Amino acid sequence: MAALAVLFAVATPAQAAFATPAYAAAPPGLPGDLTSTEVSFRGDGGLELRGSVISLPDAPAGRPGVVLVHGAGTGTPREKLLAEAVAFARQGLSVLVYDKRSVGYSTFERSYAQLATDALAAVETLRRQPGVDPAKVGIWGLSEGGWVAPIAATRSPDLAFVILVGANALNPLRQQTWAVAAGLRKAGAGGSLVDRAEPNLYRVIADGGLFPEPYHDPEPVIERLRQPVLGIWGVHDLLTPPRESPPLFAEALERSGNRRYTFRFFPGADHAAHLTPDGGVTRLPELAPGYAELVGTWVRDATSGRAPVAQVSGPDPQQASDTVGVPPTAWWESAGVQLLALVLFLVAFGGYPVVALVRRIRRGPAVAPTKAARLVSAGGLVAPVGGFAYLFYVVMTGGKLASPGPLVGDRPLLWLALQAVAVVTVVATVLTAARWRRVTERGERVRLGVLVAGGVVFLPWALYWGLLLP
Repeated sequence: MAALAVLFAVATPAQAAFATPAYAAAPPGLPGDLTSTEVSFRGDGGLELRGSVISLPDAPAGRPGVVLVHGAGTGTPREKLLAEAVAFARQGLSVLVYDKRSVGYSTFERSYAQLATDALAAVETLRRQPGVDPAKVGIWGLSEGGWVAPIAATRSPDLAFVILVGANALNPLRQQTWAVAAGLRKAGAGGSLVDRAEPNLYRVIADGGLFPEPYHDPEPVIERLRQPVLGIWGVHDLLTPPRESPPLFAEALERSGNRRYTFRFFPGADHAAHLTPDGGVTRLPELAPGYAELVGTWVRDATSGRAPVAQVSGPDPQQASDTVGVPPTAWWESAGVQLLALVLFLVAFGGYPVVALVRRIRRGPAVAPTKAARLVSAGGLVAPVGGFAYLFYVVMTGGKLASPGPLVGDRPLLWLALQAVAVVTVVATVLTAARWRRVTERGERVRLGVLVAGGVVFLPWALYWGLLLP
């Protein structure tokens, strides 16, 4: 399903007027020292969204407020960010956290512009809450929210500040390809599976419209930010390249003359700036020590006109491998051509035994099959079907710490088996082609010719996917 690309208008005061108290209970697990006001508002397309405004009961009037924008996930409930909402509220902020939309958002469909419209409607709702200074309301975005929050901020210059956690200055396709490859390397895998097959799969998925917003370029958006920016990264971020992204953020802000940015790296912290006991694989409930206090202090300074200038502090982030460019596919490697190749393989390799079965049912003249032809037929089906099945499994389980299965050296055993099948298929194709030249019976000559044609196409296909590479 093609990713949405339509830019939606900013939430208007008329839309914001739909915000009314909601009659849902306070978020489960809300500590007793905090209060919650339940609200609802209309996001993009008039969709009703519900949330909670969390504050200290004795918080002073004229206090700052912040809207929290979720990371990736369909219909993510507000409770997912309750730890952050509680911690920031205890710093004297009013925090609006809301349930993320599921309408128009899925694994294969999403629009950052649409999510930004939802966030701006939440901002308007928070601005009208008693005790909140509407001129001191900002936005906080985690992970995917790090692409959404800047879009919202460029549309609404009245936003007081922008906070980004685990944010990425690279396009989503490059980030995701890196994250899964890094997870595979962390699990001990290497070779053509990681270097060739995995990035090519993502490129084809994107070309087929199954990866939403693949080439969203965050840098021009960052350049348009005029608000103070607080960027936070965990040293052990395994989902966003923590060494590459922050300098790109700084360069984009510097190009536009916005030097009111503060970047902080937290030790022992993961992608969401939570504590992690194992280098970013496991996320603990606790925020990194000092994270909430930094947000509270920085927001008070930023909303008082005292935003720090070009500050970067904390230990160096750990990033074992660099990201690589993931360009769009050429015509010959596009999703359409890949699908056409699979259809050809099904006809060429699957047709060989089908014809033999039909002949047997009709009791036609028997033609002794060769072992090489059988190997071409079997291998030509097993390699593509098994290869894609394994690749999709790797992608779905990738990130942080992938599960490639048993390894021989740094090669997954399943991938080695598929590579062996591919090699046998190519060799058997050569032997079958030699036999085809000697066959005189017309029907068998056509049958073997189709099989050989499939094997000829299989060779560059297998090279492209790394099945014939080390």
